[in-house]
Amino acid sequence: MFRNLFRDESGFVASAESVLIATVLILGLIVGLTSIQKAIEAELNDTGDAVGNANQSYWLTGMSRTKDTGATVSTFTRGSSQTDFRDEGDNDQVGIVCDLPVDEAPK
Repeated sequence: MFRNLFRDESGFVASAESVLIATVLILGLIVGLTSIQKAIEAELNDTGDAVGNANQSYWLTGMSRTKDTGATVSTFTRGSSQTDFRDEGDNDQVGIVCDLPVDEAPK
């Protein structure tokens, strides 16, 4: 049945119809790809917000061991700490920010 339909030459597609169908398909692709782009951008923005919310502060105590006599330290490691402060761009829904126009430099 499909072979008979494929070999059938009794009908034809007018060029105006094919142009109309191609136009509708291209417009649909543009709308669909734009929607996909916006969805991906929103997900990446959410991921960036999640990373920005992560508090990466830490605090570690040092360790030491004294010799058997207890009078001198045989080995030690120092403690360490770091405090994570909020950055300027954390969780900021920033668009493109343009500066004011300025005159050209003298030539």
